[in-house]
Amino acid sequence: MERVIVTRPEPEAGRWVASLRERGWPAEAWPLLRIAEPPEGPALERLRTWRAAWPKQDALMFVSSAAAQRFFAEPVAPPNAHTRFWAPGPGTARALAQALWPLGVGEDRIDTPPPAAEQFDSEHLWPVVRTQLAPGRRVLVVRGTSGAAEGDPSGQGRDWLIEQCRAAGAEVEACVAYRRERRPPGEADRERLRAASGPATVWLFSSSEAVQALQGHWPAGARAVALATHPRIAEAALALGFTRVIRCRPTLADVGRGLESWASASP
Repeated sequence: MERVIVTRPEPEAGRWVASLRERGWPAEAWPLLRIAEPPEGPALERLRTWRAAWPKQDALMFVSSAAAQRFFAEPVAPPNAHTRFWAPGPGTARALAQALWPLGVGEDRIDTPPPAAEQFDSEHLWPVVRTQLAPGRRVLVVRGTSGAAEGDPSGQGRDWLIEQCRAAGAEVEACVAYRRERRPPGEADRERLRAASGPATVWLFSSSEAVQALQGHWPAGARAVALATHPRIAEAALALGFTRVIRCRPTLADVGRGLESWASASP
């Protein structure tokens, strides 16, 4: 194995690279997405409104760690004693815990799929939170946005969970806390991309939108391996042209096991 390419946006990419290198993997960062502020206008005004009004909600769902970090990046209204905080996976739960600690909110108010869950996503979060819902309960979904025609699997799962909440009688609102921007390879990246398309390279994808950033740039006949942290990301990688895709959950331990599985099977 020559390299493991981490495609997450910064600063997550740097943290993942450091953690993988500590475990002996030749990781390097190639962020294919950038996290930015929502554009000026209604979306940003709505975010500011909800930063002041969020204690009125019975639950807040954060679709990603970026959603948690960006929502609490500016001053918010003081917390109440009852609001629950939903996270589809451990990374989002950690970001929430860090953001809520200065507000005096403990981790016992964060709901997330259990460690043994088959996958970390909205579908596996639902059994954990469904008993919190009843007619009239209020839920705020904090999410990101992009100009892409197709979103991340978190978007599909998020929409499904919203449908379940509304079917249970809950009132669901949403606000945008950040914007995803694709960072496709440029002319200066051509040689690096060629070198990273061979069979000794593993691309770690945690977003189908990161996969889509390579559309029109991925070399024909490329033999690199994709490590995808969700089945829908795996589908996107196959559609792009990866011929070998390994699925794993989006935790450092699971990614490590996925890399070990690939390394042990490689000649």
